[in-house]
Amino acid sequence: MDVYGLLGNPVTHSLSPPMHEAAYRELGIDARYVTFEPEPEALEAAITGADALGIRGLNMTIPFKREVLPLVELDELADRIGAVNTIDFDGRPTGHNTDAAGARRALEHHDVDVDGARAVLIGAGGAGRAIAFALADAGATVTIANRTEERAVELATAVPRATGHGLDDLNDLLANADVLVNATSVGMEEDRSPVPTEALTRHLTVMDIVYRPLETRLLRDAREAGAGTIDGAWMLLFQGVEAFERWTGQEAPVEVMNETLRGELSGESGAFK
Repeated sequence: MDVYGLLGNPVTHSLSPPMHEAAYRELGIDARYVTFEPEPEALEAAITGADALGIRGLNMTIPFKREVLPLVELDELADRIGAVNTIDFDGRPTGHNTDAAGARRALEHHDVDVDGARAVLIGAGGAGRAIAFALADAGATVTIANRTEERAVELATAVPRATGHGLDDLNDLLANADVLVNATSVGMEEDRSPVPTEALTRHLTVMDIVYRPLETRLLRDAREAGAGTIDGAWMLLFQGVEAFERWTGQEAPVEVMNETLRGELSGESGAFK
């Protein structure tokens, strides 16, 4: 039996195990996906131990996406982004970033072509970094807005065709934008939006990476303004799909994984009316 898993702290409420195990069952793969919750100071021992035990692959989440960088080989994209969320143990442990592909595939799934688009990204943290590179690599001009403007400017210097701004500029930044992505936790289990309602128009496609609740205040406001909306479960799904395909070499059963993920989310409370 092959073993895959998620390394983070905390990981108690992760939706990755049911999503991945549904895929294993669908394809008849003898595997399990489990969670590991080491203390931060035990991260190096955890990676070494996973390698020694023959674990096939790990996902990484908070607080380890950057801390693991010196402990693994990095592929080109993970090195550019400066964060790892997937490790394979085929040879020396190698770190990848499937968050970027998850964001790109979520947009593609909704027929959003970002090549030549004007994209506004809110947030310059770990997820924001991955999405910024995903948008730029797909041909978008990226405008990064962050609560701390200096962090947005710093990220923009590393991303092609990007500029950094503070949140106070959002209304002006969105006036001519095609795509808006919220890569912050604003709206997670709270009825708040990082975007003034009046800045949302029907010309926008709005993606929120928050998936608890599935329809955040931002997405509800965007829908009421006539904008296209993409909920956070899509990025979560496709980053998992990318990891699954990298580890197994098989095409992921996307529909099964999506049904499982949304079934888990539908059983949770936290939607705001």
